[in-house]
Order: sequence, then structure tokens, then C-alpha cells
Amino acid sequence: MTSDPIGNGAGQQRPSAVAPVLRDRNTDETIRRVADQLEEEIVLGLLHPRERLVEDDLCERFNLKRHVARQVLGEVERRGLIERRRHVGALVKSFTASEVTQLYALRELLETDAASRIVFPVDAAKLAELETLQAQHDAAAQAGDLRRVFRVNMAFHRAFFALSGNQVLVDAIHEYERRTHAIRSVSIVFPVYLEKARAEHHQMIDALRRGDRDDLIALCRAHLVPSRDAYLNAYHQRSAAAAAFDLSTPNGDIE
Repeated sequence: MTSDPIGNGAGQQRPSAVAPVLRDRNTDETIRRVADQLEEEIVLGLLHPRERLVEDDLCERFNLKRHVARQVLGEVERRGLIERRRHVGALVKSFTASEVTQLYALRELLETDAASRIVFPVDAAKLAELETLQAQHDAAAQAGDLRRVFRVNMAFHRAFFALSGNQVLVDAIHEYERRTHAIRSVSIVFPVYLEKARAEHHQMIDALRRGDRDDLIALCRAHLVPSRDAYLNAYHQRSAAAAAFDLSTPNGDIE
């Protein structure tokens, strides 16, 4: 009689397989829906950098159970939109000037690389898809529907960069575009920035139609500048104002 090499006797019952954890589809949909709304509010500046997101407030506002509110915060954190600080809780993510510069340098590398990979001539159906999305973007901008502007803008960028044929690259672009939502909130609400973005989208479509790669790459690079610079300008203005306040109130005392 041979011995059991792993020590299980003949009469010993093997442990049963662990049953798979079943997800509640309704709960998953609620988490996605609320996280999407918070994402919109961050990019539109309705929730500001360093603003706290409190579980109790989310429960009351969205009629959530506490464990669901906690999962919502986890999802928004996974998207890179909030950070958690000990003894403080969840805060809308804020960025230093150095972090903004580094994030946008990475976005430029990713997005210009994607543009360089596009094969010309571009399929007519894919060009038509971009034109349709941009028509929706134009209509939303003219109606002042900033939530719609944001969503269609994201769809336009996904369709545009999908022309690179590299889905991993497209996903990386989307990930870092999302991580800069709080940065973009400084510029998206101003008509001058929105109009510039709309014009650049049309120019990108035209460059695709003409097969002008150099122009396309230059447009992708320039498209990132306004939101980056608007945040940096606001950041430096806040820093200067804070420094002036500190100088006017020695030892931090307010007279």
C-alpha cells in the first residue's frame, strides 16, 4: 500500500472548491453610474481639487448604502481622480506644477506616438465616425451642455487614437487623459478654450483626410497645451497670493 505523498489519507475528504463570488449587477451599475457622475463633476470643476468626498454625503445624495458608497470612492480612486489621506479621508486629487508638467509630458509622448502610427489613407467609414462625433461635440458646445461636451469629447479622442491600431496604447492614453481631469477643470468651462478645442478637432479631421502626418502630430501636441497652461497659471497665481498673504500676516496672525 502506497502512502499519500501529500498526506491525504484514503478516507480524508478533499476540501470542496470555493464557489465563485457572484456580483450584484444592480450594485455594479450603481457604482459605475455614481462614479461617472462624480468624474463629470470633477472635470467640470463642480468638485474642486482638495475638496473632500464624504461617505455620509454620498449616501444621502445618491441614496446609497454605506458599503456601496465606499465602493464608489474606491472606483473613483482607481480612475486616479481622488486620493485618500490619513485622518482626512478622500479628496479630489490636486497637483503640483511639477506633477502637471510630468503628466502632460507623458500624455504628449503617448498621443503623438499614436498619431505617428496612423496608416494613411484613413478608412472613409472611420473618418465619417469622427465627423459624426465632432458634429455632436459642436452641437453640445453651442447648447452649453458641458456634460455632453465632456462625454462626446472623450468618445472623439478614443475613436481618433483607435486609428493607431494599438489598443494597449489607446487604453494608456485614456488612462492618463482621465488622470488629468482635475487639471482640465480649470479650462473646460471657459468658452475660449472650448472653441479652440473644437477648431483643433476639425483641423485633426482635415489632416487625416489629407494624410498629413506632420500636421497631425503637431496638432496633437498643441491640443494639450491650453489645459496644461491654464492650470499652471492658476497654480502660480494661487501660490503668489498665498505668499503675499503670509508676508502680510507675520507669524500667521490675522489682524
